[in-house]
Amino acid sequence: MSGNSFGTLFCVTSFGESHGPAYGGVVDGCPPGLELAAPDIQKELDRRKPGTSRHVTQRRESDAVEILSGVHEGRTTGTSIGFLIRNEDQRSKDYSAIADKFRPGHADYTYWQKYAARDPRGGGRASARETAVRVAAGAIAKKWLASRYGVSVRGYLAQIGSLRIEFRSWDAVGENTFFAPDPAAVPELEAFMDQLRESGDSCGARVNVVAQGVPVGWGEPVYGRLDADIASAMMSINAVKGVEICAGFACVAQKGSEHGDEMSPEGFLSNNNGGVLGGISTGQDLTVSIALKPTSSIRLPRRTVNTRGEAVMVGTTGRHDPCVGIRATPIAEAMLACVLIDHALRHRAQNADVQPPMRPIPGATNPLRNR
Repeated sequence: MSGNSFGTLFCVTSFGESHGPAYGGVVDGCPPGLELAAPDIQKELDRRKPGTSRHVTQRRESDAVEILSGVHEGRTTGTSIGFLIRNEDQRSKDYSAIADKFRPGHADYTYWQKYAARDPRGGGRASARETAVRVAAGAIAKKWLASRYGVSVRGYLAQIGSLRIEFRSWDAVGENTFFAPDPAAVPELEAFMDQLRESGDSCGARVNVVAQGVPVGWGEPVYGRLDADIASAMMSINAVKGVEICAGFACVAQKGSEHGDEMSPEGFLSNNNGGVLGGISTGQDLTVSIALKPTSSIRLPRRTVNTRGEAVMVGTTGRHDPCVGIRATPIAEAMLACVLIDHALRHRAQNADVQPPMRPIPGATNPLRNR
């Protein structure tokens, strides 16, 4: 299998399967001298890990990270950072009944047709557990971006199923297991998820991510566009079926006089373009929204075929997230951070000595609005 790496100068490679011994990753290109220790990565992994509430999979994993290389005396050396996250709570027997069946909406069928082999235990390489590697790499990227440029990357749950969540406060996001920005919405979210779990079904979600403090100039204008790389990174996350940069599809109904972000000497007057123009960052808030589909592994019986092409019914037992979007916020943050550090390094490589002919104008910092 190819395609296990992403990034140009900040390059992340992952390996492992859901029910194998471990997941692991290698980060190439992290600049030397960054203070880094396991707790810096662990705090992000703890936000993503399973078993944090009754509303997510009850698989119990500590997700403890082991840094294997690339760090000496508490600082990165510039060499490859290798790390390992061991699997501790596999229950492969949960998948024995569906080992020869294809779950509708899952990668079972496409893996079988492409490779003529697959690991049915927990989805194998297609499992969302692989995102632990991305979150670990993103923790490194976040710390470097913050220390070098003052960039912050934060996200929140904006919608779950049909329930939209208004943005009230960043402080609220870290105080509940939904990453919801409105604490008043949490009881309704809990009731919705309890009913969904009891029904045996699943639902989708929307997650918004905002990067603040991104300097003007990151990104390439044609094939290495910042927004294109962000969209590609977000679409690589399991279950993501849509990506919007700020106004996104809403721009279809806007007039040019409304969508174009007017400028004044005091700054941008709006941010419909989400902090990117011509593939290059404007210095405004960089705003991204992703849509995650309903979980494919559900208890309800559905029609499918088996590995012999015969019509059968399939229902999935075991431990699964009724809504994968609940734990997706730190994953989306990680992917955005990895793209940003990659473009920061690429910009530095070519344009470090460029003197802009004028001072950057202040950016409008409008957060994403639910639509």
